[in-house]
Amino acid sequence: MEKAVLPPDIEIARAAKMQPIEEIAAKLGIGDEDLEHYGKVKAKVNLGLFHRKKDGPRGKLILVTAMNPTPAGEGKTTTTIGLGDALNRIGKKTVMCLREPSLGPCFGVKGGAAGGGYAQVVPMEDINLHFTGDFHAIGLAHNLLSAMLDNHIHQGNSLGIDPRRILWNRVLDMNDRALRGLVIGLGGPGNSMPRESGFDITVASEVMAIFCLSESLEELKERLGRMIVGHTYDRKTITAADLKAHGAMTVLLKGAIHPNLVQTLENNPVFIHGGPFANIAHGCNSVIATKLALALAEYTVTEAGFGADLGAEKFFNIKCRKAGIHPDAVVIVATIRALKYHGGVDLKEIGKPNMEALEKGIENLKKHIENIRRFGLPAIVAINAFSGDTAEEITLVQDKCAYLGVEVVPCRHWAEGSAGAEDLARAVVSTVENTKSDFTLLYPDSCDLWQKVEIVAREIYGAVDILADKKLRDKFKAFQAQGYGGLPVCIAKTQYSLSTDPGLRGRPKTFDLPLRDIRLSAGAGFLVVLTGDIMTMPGLPKAPAAETIDVNSAGETVGLF
Repeated sequence: MEKAVLPPDIEIARAAKMQPIEEIAAKLGIGDEDLEHYGKVKAKVNLGLFHRKKDGPRGKLILVTAMNPTPAGEGKTTTTIGLGDALNRIGKKTVMCLREPSLGPCFGVKGGAAGGGYAQVVPMEDINLHFTGDFHAIGLAHNLLSAMLDNHIHQGNSLGIDPRRILWNRVLDMNDRALRGLVIGLGGPGNSMPRESGFDITVASEVMAIFCLSESLEELKERLGRMIVGHTYDRKTITAADLKAHGAMTVLLKGAIHPNLVQTLENNPVFIHGGPFANIAHGCNSVIATKLALALAEYTVTEAGFGADLGAEKFFNIKCRKAGIHPDAVVIVATIRALKYHGGVDLKEIGKPNMEALEKGIENLKKHIENIRRFGLPAIVAINAFSGDTAEEITLVQDKCAYLGVEVVPCRHWAEGSAGAEDLARAVVSTVENTKSDFTLLYPDSCDLWQKVEIVAREIYGAVDILADKKLRDKFKAFQAQGYGGLPVCIAKTQYSLSTDPGLRGRPKTFDLPLRDIRLSAGAGFLVVLTGDIMTMPGLPKAPAAETIDVNSAGETVGLF
């Protein structure tokens, strides 16, 4: 059986009784003088408020992550919103922090990033489409650098840039596989020098990662200037600062860096700001939004992309390391259906009872619980309930996880809103108030790059070893010798498995992690280690969601979720 029948998400969102955004801001003590209005129900919060508040007392931080995702969907964002609403419901002043959605998934594989059912952020249409224009600003800043790079070569190339060793693509916030690889500059001398290039999706841009890790315009500009775009004929690096592009790029981003404030269906405050790729980058919202939330509320509920092996690991080892913050507790989202899928059941059969497959699939969940514990943090499991789930199935999950000392809480926020997540909210508060977290990073800065990848692969994924040919090992050594060994690593792999093979479900134990490449994100401050066939420009499916999205005679969007 599926979940209870509800109206489409867009109809629920459209029926919401939204409060004026100044009333939402007032719940956090934000005055109108610190708001830049984008209509009646959206606003940006002045960066000055962040600087006035960031060094003061901080509330509790709750990270929502998940088991390895499946095609059935686990509802991580929906749970984040449901939990935040439920914490407010039981009297805890709470704000949620989410990533901004990319247009690519909205028009590709149907799914937004504003929650679902009765656990949504509104105005849902605006949030999932153009919102306040942040992504457009990030894309323009990135492409300004691209244009200045090619113009420099065209105008005499005084820096001696080797067109064969340019690392900087252009970006577009859309899924378009035809743009992955192309030749630019055709048409004669007036159109610059012909060379190979390509496009990435905007969320994969290093500008996006920098945007989400910076805490001031000054830091943003400095980090943008450090980005490496290519090499000279004598193998010296060329940065955005060498091209004198970082100042103008910062100008394009000076409005976007102010965090966005919206509300849930239950009129609770939500910051939605930034949205880096959860593979090629760290996959979580901006440090500015998170720290501002911590300064304004008792509880901040945020999320990290994909499963805990990707999003949570990067949240801890990259965002927390840089920002000097850490969660007080972690919620791991799972569904009975997804657990059965990881136990080997076909997608079409996951709604049917299958205790044997469920028990096998629980191993995936247990690995994520162990991983959270490895960071010294308490964990709670949220079972995002479907109407077909049985009491016996829920009990089996609770029993199998009991020895790990975690509470397993069924939740029904999708159908019931905050009332359906009250038990989860009380479990979170009890955990935070009665359990002392002892947050520990997975590896110190002093580890060399190869060791860092080994530690993540073995301790978080469960791999036996990491594999690379001599050419790639030499590349690791070169980055180490160039002084980048102190940076954290950001491993890009499939989200569907603990391994690099999306077909290996559950908890594989006898696999190696083959590495494909390592790339430096000098401005963002990490190195990206590529595995498998991770794409930085996704493609559309055979039947993209865009085919069913339209506008009716009343000017309303239809077919959007």
